[in-house]
Amino acid sequence: MFSKMLDKIEAVIFDLDGTLVDSMWMWKEIDKEYLGRFHIPLPEKLQEDIEGMSFSETAVYFKERFKLPNSVEQIKADWNRMALDKYTYEVPLKPGVKAFLEKCQNAGMKFGIATSNSRELVENIVQVHKIKGYFSCIVTGCDVKKGKPSPDVYLVAAQKLQTAPEKCLVFEDILPGIQAGKTAGMRVCAVEDAYSQQVKEEKCRMADFYIKDYRELL
Repeated sequence: MFSKMLDKIEAVIFDLDGTLVDSMWMWKEIDKEYLGRFHIPLPEKLQEDIEGMSFSETAVYFKERFKLPNSVEQIKADWNRMALDKYTYEVPLKPGVKAFLEKCQNAGMKFGIATSNSRELVENIVQVHKIKGYFSCIVTGCDVKKGKPSPDVYLVAAQKLQTAPEKCLVFEDILPGIQAGKTAGMRVCAVEDAYSQQVKEEKCRMADFYIKDYRELL
């Protein structure tokens, strides 16, 4: 599958949460704890409603939906603080990531990250796991007009990598992200994650490839 997946590909662009790192579980905990500060129960489908939104878009959504007294900037700062410890000590890389990056680098690939998360947290994660050196660019949803499923974040990453979209391979774990990659005109590999397990069939249909984890590609 490795050679077929990377045929005519010059750059590989990764989503972060649920794709490079196993972290989707923690955001529900953070949302619950954060809303609890305002005595607001966690709505059942909140994660579905905010899926794919950028960090900034999510903060605006929270402020408006829950009528929070804090500013959007304060909400983002609070989330960054709450998430930093978890990312540093509790969130592992997905199995096989480092070996896969090494293999692709040896094949002459360029790498980028295109994520809905905040720049502060992304920079922390790549430092903690000692993978920063692989990536030529990091683009966040806050750097573009619209978050996923709009293709903006992937198109900007391709531009920064100086690679045509059709020569980019995207790794994604959620449907809005897969859609963003496909709309950008890129090849997309869906990555299995417990958070999106209930839509596995749809992920398989939308993406060009599907993997349980990166060890399959070694």
